[in-house]
Amino acid sequence: MRYRRREAGEGAVRLVMESTLSARDRVGVQDFLLLENYNSEAAFIENLRRRYREGLIYTYIGSVLVSVNPYRELEIYSKQNMERHRGVHFYEISPHIFALADNSYRALRTERRDQCILISGESGAGKTEASKKILQYYTHICPTRNNTHTIRERLLQSNPILEAFGNAKTLRNDNSSRFGKYMDIQFDYKGAPIGGHILNYLLEKSRVAHQNHGERNFHIFYQLLEGGEDSLLKRLGLEKTNPQHYHYLVKGNCPRVSAISDKNGWKVVRNALTIIGFNEDEIQELMEIVASVLHLGNTQFVEDEEGETQVTTEPQLRYLSQLLGVDGSILKEALTHKKIVAKGEEMISPFSLEQALSARDSLAKATYGCTFTWLVQKINQSLAFKDEVYYSSKCSSVIGLLDIYGFEVFQHNSFEQFCINYCNEKLQQLFIELTLKSDQEEYEAEGIVWERVEYFNNKIICDLVEEKHKGIIAILDEECLRPEDASDISFLEKLEDTLGTHAHFVTHKMANGKIRKAIGQEEFRLVHYAGEVNYNVSGFLEKNNDLLYRHLKEVMCRSENRIISQCFHVDELMDRRRPETAATQFKISLAKLMEILMSKEPAYIRCIKPNDAKQPGRFDEVLIRRQVKYLGLMENLRVRRAGFAYRRNYKVFLERYKSLCPDTWPNWHGKLSEGVATLVKHLNYKPEEYKLGRSKIFIHFPRTLFLTEDALEARKQTIAITLQTSWRGYSERAKYHRIRQAVIVIQSWWRGVKGRRKAQCRRQAANTIRKYECVCVCRFIKGFILRNEPRCLDNEYFLDHVRFSFLMKVKRNLPKSVLDKSWPRPPPSLTEASEHLHRICMHNLVNDYITKIQPEWKKQLEQKVLASAIFSGQKDCYPQSVPKLFVATRLETDEINLKILQTLGKDNKVKYGVDVIKYDRHGFRARVRQLLLTTSAAVLVQEAKIKQCIDYSALLGISVSSLSDGFFVLHIPTADSKQKGDLVLQCDHVIETVTKLAIMADKIHNINISQDRIRFAIARGKEGVIDFTCGSDLRVIKTKNGHLSVTTPRIS
Repeated sequence: MRYRRREAGEGAVRLVMESTLSARDRVGVQDFLLLENYNSEAAFIENLRRRYREGLIYTYIGSVLVSVNPYRELEIYSKQNMERHRGVHFYEISPHIFALADNSYRALRTERRDQCILISGESGAGKTEASKKILQYYTHICPTRNNTHTIRERLLQSNPILEAFGNAKTLRNDNSSRFGKYMDIQFDYKGAPIGGHILNYLLEKSRVAHQNHGERNFHIFYQLLEGGEDSLLKRLGLEKTNPQHYHYLVKGNCPRVSAISDKNGWKVVRNALTIIGFNEDEIQELMEIVASVLHLGNTQFVEDEEGETQVTTEPQLRYLSQLLGVDGSILKEALTHKKIVAKGEEMISPFSLEQALSARDSLAKATYGCTFTWLVQKINQSLAFKDEVYYSSKCSSVIGLLDIYGFEVFQHNSFEQFCINYCNEKLQQLFIELTLKSDQEEYEAEGIVWERVEYFNNKIICDLVEEKHKGIIAILDEECLRPEDASDISFLEKLEDTLGTHAHFVTHKMANGKIRKAIGQEEFRLVHYAGEVNYNVSGFLEKNNDLLYRHLKEVMCRSENRIISQCFHVDELMDRRRPETAATQFKISLAKLMEILMSKEPAYIRCIKPNDAKQPGRFDEVLIRRQVKYLGLMENLRVRRAGFAYRRNYKVFLERYKSLCPDTWPNWHGKLSEGVATLVKHLNYKPEEYKLGRSKIFIHFPRTLFLTEDALEARKQTIAITLQTSWRGYSERAKYHRIRQAVIVIQSWWRGVKGRRKAQCRRQAANTIRKYECVCVCRFIKGFILRNEPRCLDNEYFLDHVRFSFLMKVKRNLPKSVLDKSWPRPPPSLTEASEHLHRICMHNLVNDYITKIQPEWKKQLEQKVLASAIFSGQKDCYPQSVPKLFVATRLETDEINLKILQTLGKDNKVKYGVDVIKYDRHGFRARVRQLLLTTSAAVLVQEAKIKQCIDYSALLGISVSSLSDGFFVLHIPTADSKQKGDLVLQCDHVIETVTKLAIMADKIHNINISQDRIRFAIARGKEGVIDFTCGSDLRVIKTKNGHLSVTTPRIS
């Protein structure tokens, strides 16, 4: 990736999105809109794979951010990275969650319009972490006020509390959110966070009483048991034991998880509760409710002989009475009997064992669900902005964060999945409408003709679910209110009667033969925007009713626990109207959420889980393809690409690509629109490939942008050379002018100094002459006249002056090194003395140099001197070898076969080794060998085999040519039966090798340098010839006359 510096803010280095297009084959494209084959799901997933493989987990679809969970910590969330994204345009930097968060924040500040960020994805995709990163970013980059530090802390600390009470370990995720959350963050007119508000949706209360195998209950139960203080647990009637002792914690058979520290989790939650503003009494009462749920789970029943249900666990009942602040006997009766009101009369009827267990679980779920709602309200009170005067000025704005469940399809889909998928249908409908709306507004603002986009309008599915009187929710409510014996099967039959002809609804009874096999008899199928889903109606009515027996409500309304008393109101008992069902409540809250989102400017984060094993680096294509489908990403992409794949402001586009056109490079001084028009004309854009708006260029096809980016990449080398040349010229000219000015100043100053010195000398001379008067003058003048005569009284004064002046001149101008041959010219009378002094000086310099020289350098010089004596003026390649130092060896020990070293032994160590090419004596075939120079012999080696060993005493001489080739011949006596004849070798370091061999073998005077040919012995009585000629390049061939011909270029 390449970087550029922009003149903005602090001038930080920023990564431009288009910069990575040149590497798109390796890292993919950063925006799916730039996919050439945007209709291909395979191309979409392959782009995700490339980026994930490179550690790039974020990718755009226009303004939508797609995030793939890396399942590991990445170094991209530091404060330094937060600063890099502050105030940077959305497309000026690589895709990142901070870029999206900053874009929403800047829009809030500049446009004064509320924003919202919608985060969706299935469990384990990283939704909760994404919302945390956004909160961290805002708390870091936003300006501060006197009282905003507390709000920042509370915003951050609300997450651990909600995770403890609303998250649980599931098969897909160790920290799965089991509720939907929408958080508003309130900012003042300066952009500082001043408050917040949270809405929660569809808490999975059924988890309190039942968990699937491998799953856990909500975190808070395990945190309390593992991390709670002994005194607290004793007051709550709990023991710090294995969670398996509690009935509500054993269903999933997963009491502990290696990746979760419940003890540390308790410390975090306890600290967060304090920061949020809970006092000790509230924390105590909250924990009492949590403990009461565990005791409820351990409350057991049995049927007596008369068929009535009795409580068998009296200790649990006492703890429940104490913790909930209710009368134990009344609670016991409410758990075993129901109260029926008919025509103003109350009747008490005993529960069956099954009904008692159901009533117990209903009470636990209702208590926990109401407590969770109270907890959210308490956090909202803590986050609420308190400055009413300031608030009434209406200068505040909000950014909403929606962390909502993604589309879910399991093996068994029930009421919860129905509600979740209904929610996703509404969000998809909202997304499509807002996307088309924003595109249409942009096109209209830019004067671009808008073409209608054909897309799947899922309003038909939303109506199927929520339509009054005829929708699934209406039918479900009607069946729940029916006085006759209503059941899940009767509900399914009612659906078949009412919706049987709907194109997106089918049941087992209505389906044809092929589809019928895939739908159970108690299932109905809905054709969602993301695919077909089968829902099992078993439990639909019970979960939709979500009722708590009246008798139990009355008991809870009398509770002395202040939290419970706020959750269960006496007015509910007085209200004879039936409470709204769970589905209707969800539909109403969802409608309000849609209103909230429609009033804001949305941004989207789509989270994807790469694998079910939670392993970093693993990319499960089947799983990801399913999520791409369920998240509607391909539909999102198709809708966005129905317009233009790429759009940029004129200034940005021209600034990046102006170098591709001579008319716009290096600067364009006209209107930006005209400059862009000139540029695209020069690039031969076709009319159907682009449109020019009022302030932006719109490019239809990614291929057009890719070709432009590739052209820029090819042009960068030329631009770099031009810029370097211009800069060097400017730099040198500026340097010259500075030096010239400095020289002028120095010259002026020096002339002044010299003039003043000269004037001073003249004055001193005049004073001296006056002082010694005529006698001295006459003596000096007379000595000058007789300077060439033998020494006498008349010239003695003058000669002494001359000698002193010369010696002082020598002192000031002594040579600095042995190479400095300068020496002051002596007067005639001191010529002999000058020569003696010169010799002594040079002798001292030489001695000085010798004492300081290092042994290694001395050895190097000796070898270089010998090489000069042998090859200087004799071999063409010698001048090129002079500046190159000789090395100790060209082969490291590990490059020489260990068997060879063992064969040679410790007494015959390798002093020098080099790779050579050996030419056979008969066919002149080239063989790669190693030449090893030991203490006593030259050894020719092939891998682990010694091919030839030549004792230095048996070496007759060495022949080389006078040209620049690397050939040399080792001459050996032919009478020696152990030897096979002379060795013909070629080496890249011939000067170095021959010099070292000559020194080791003491054959300095046995080196022959031939001009045109070398003769060598092949065997006894047979002779071979190597002919050397000059040519354009090095060539070695065997000629017809049997000679070896070597052609080598002449080095000028």
